[in-house]
Amino acid sequence: MADALKIGIAGLGTVGSSLVRILGERANELARTCGRPITITAVSARDKSRDRGVDLSAIQWFDSAVEMANTADIDVFVELMGGAEGAADQSVRAALSRGLHVVTANKALLARCGVELAVMAEEKGALLNYEAAVAGGIPVIKALRESLTGNTVSRVYGIMNGTCNYILTRMEKEGLSFEACLKEAQHLGYAEADPTFDIEGNDTAHKLAILTTLAFGTQIAADEIYLEGISNISIEDIQAAADLGYRIKLLGVALRTDTGIEQRVHPTMVPHDSVIAQVDGVTNAVAIESDILGELLMVGPGAGGNATASAVLGDIADIAKSRPGAQRVPVLGNPASTLAPYTQAQMQSHEGGYFIRLTVLDRAGVFADVATRMADNGISLESIVQRAKGSETDSKTIILVTHATTEQSVRQAVDAIKSGTYLAGEPQVIRIERPKAF
Repeated sequence: MADALKIGIAGLGTVGSSLVRILGERANELARTCGRPITITAVSARDKSRDRGVDLSAIQWFDSAVEMANTADIDVFVELMGGAEGAADQSVRAALSRGLHVVTANKALLARCGVELAVMAEEKGALLNYEAAVAGGIPVIKALRESLTGNTVSRVYGIMNGTCNYILTRMEKEGLSFEACLKEAQHLGYAEADPTFDIEGNDTAHKLAILTTLAFGTQIAADEIYLEGISNISIEDIQAAADLGYRIKLLGVALRTDTGIEQRVHPTMVPHDSVIAQVDGVTNAVAIESDILGELLMVGPGAGGNATASAVLGDIADIAKSRPGAQRVPVLGNPASTLAPYTQAQMQSHEGGYFIRLTVLDRAGVFADVATRMADNGISLESIVQRAKGSETDSKTIILVTHATTEQSVRQAVDAIKSGTYLAGEPQVIRIERPKAF
């Protein structure tokens, strides 16, 4: 049997502690599977005195992750601290500079400087694995980086943030407000005290940027993503979607077009009978459409100690099974030096159409004026429904569902409606997606 693979773990939170426990419990099984033992020889975290439920007494402790990356007797540096800057960035660079293999779950770091890190790893002949950075325990990185080699991917999309999916699921099933569901998610530990990064779509955007690079061979472009979160989704939107046969999900979508790559994160209506609409709670789902395989949908736990630790362990096992001098899988699917510059797609017609909700004063002529504004911007309507908001109010709701049209046309029409004097609330606009197979 080959010599032990020595690893150092930076970050002993929920994921790091789970990883230490699993490596201890499965040591014999992993040695047989990988052909060599996997041994934790160093760890780093902020508080040495904290009880993490695992025995660290025989493992060298470092107060500084950067120091551990620079000096520890390890073969693999496992970064589980998070954050795009500071110790996470510095320690990963230090490890790669030494030629150490790196495993990370840090999507923010990869979205910001993944190409730079890939270049460093490839120049040193080191592996940089990051399965846990996107969709937790779902092996979507391996699928795009290895399993779908030879396929031309046309679209990648999915539910990539468990916090948002949990909130939207609870709003629908329990009839609760966004605010109430967010508080519940925070109480259960699904949402942070400051949930902005999750609920405004930033977390999903970082994951989508990584998938886009793997799918389309372009440089990472996290700043080129249309971004819209779920904080403005109301129970009225949830109910209207259900009446129309849809459910609302926060989706990240990337697709190849004739003019470039389109990336967007936003609340989306999907048909109630589609598979992706049935993905509830903190579960994630990623769909890939390609020319040879067709459509592939992967569903599983998107977060949590065990799910994320499982993905990290898989990356470590891949390194343990690799041998010196063997051909390395490029970090980002293609050699970093060959990644094409990212070209943002020109605005095109959205095939799924749009849902538009308007709260208007109950006046004569409003319905006709709204229809005229749509027609003036070349928008064809699939349906238009008018609903009273109750006997105690002088307002009503108008719900429009459009045929395929452009974002620009919809926004121009809504701006024209807002210039009138009959709106009683901010308009709501939600894209509709109709998955081909799911």
